Amino acid sequence: MKKIKSFLKKKNIVISGKRYGIDALGAMAQGLFASLLIGTIISTIGEQAGIELLVTIGGYAKAASGPAMAIAIGSALQCPPLVLFSLAAVGGAANTLGGAGGPLAVLIVTIFAAEFGKAVSKETKIDIIVTPFVTIFVGVGLSMWWGPGLGAIASAVGNAIMWATELQPFFMGILVSVFVGIALTLPISSAAICAALGLTGLAGGAALAGCCAQMVGFAVLSFRENRWGGLFAQGIGTSMLQMGNIVKNPKIWIPAILTSAITGPIATCVFHMQMNGAAVASGMGTCGLVGQIGLYTGWVSDVAAGTRTAITGMDWLGMLLVCFILPGVLTWLFGLFFRKIGWIKENDLKLDL
Repeated sequence: MKKIKSFLKKKNIVISGKRYGIDALGAMAQGLFASLLIGTIISTIGEQAGIELLVTIGGYAKAASGPAMAIAIGSALQCPPLVLFSLAAVGGAANTLGGAGGPLAVLIVTIFAAEFGKAVSKETKIDIIVTPFVTIFVGVGLSMWWGPGLGAIASAVGNAIMWATELQPFFMGILVSVFVGIALTLPISSAAICAALGLTGLAGGAALAGCCAQMVGFAVLSFRENRWGGLFAQGIGTSMLQMGNIVKNPKIWIPAILTSAITGPIATCVFHMQMNGAAVASGMGTCGLVGQIGLYTGWVSDVAAGTRTAITGMDWLGMLLVCFILPGVLTWLFGLFFRKIGWIKENDLKLDL
């Protein structure tokens, strides 16, 4: 056992929830953003402006989502170069064979392939052959073995959530909004979770509402402590910045969570807000306005497919209220109450910016 631990340490193979559930998952979301999501945005701009070149460029970016996710995960796992580059083939295979649940297949398969590749890296004189061979053999082999099953599981869970949201938009609007919003502020990736489950439609709209409640909510709630720098850092950056303060005083989280419990069902029941863009956008909130761009690209796709006649003023009003106005106003009001009763004290929300 001592020899095994020593070998794993030498190879930088750290078997932990943080490395796989936080570092790798967060990196996967960045890989998705740098391929599928940005590709969708470029394609949509091209379609709306009638620029075929942009449509083509966006198509190539979207096609690279599997390799991009795998390489991003490998980077988070601190893979040596030969392993990292070999993961491109692994990601492509896992994403394709995983079908609708491709991102989950990519995450799990890539972790195994990366760690096996790291284990054999520089252990032989023909490393340039052995390391890529082992990495790709393990990764593609597991993709063929596990990919369809993992994809089916992720798709089934995502479809169940979306079906339940369609059936019970009020209660599921609350649950999805609260839980995905909490995931966004925690040091895990809400975007990757939404992508892995393929969370779109009404459930995607509820997830977006919850994320916006956290980001815009904390930005407004902490304005007196952090001023404009904090407003932008949290409002279009991430509410994860408050995690250290939440650990010190968990009560500061309550206003944003209560807000998400309100805006979620408003999104599903009042505005019937559906995220029909890339599923990863459902978990992005107002980060770089990616969630709102995802909503818009979904509207455009729906119009093109004939499932929506046009983008209406109600659509824009819903986006404005659910994503920006209500999160700010409601969290501020809840915050005033909690400050008054002493649950939130001066500088509880202060950030080191």
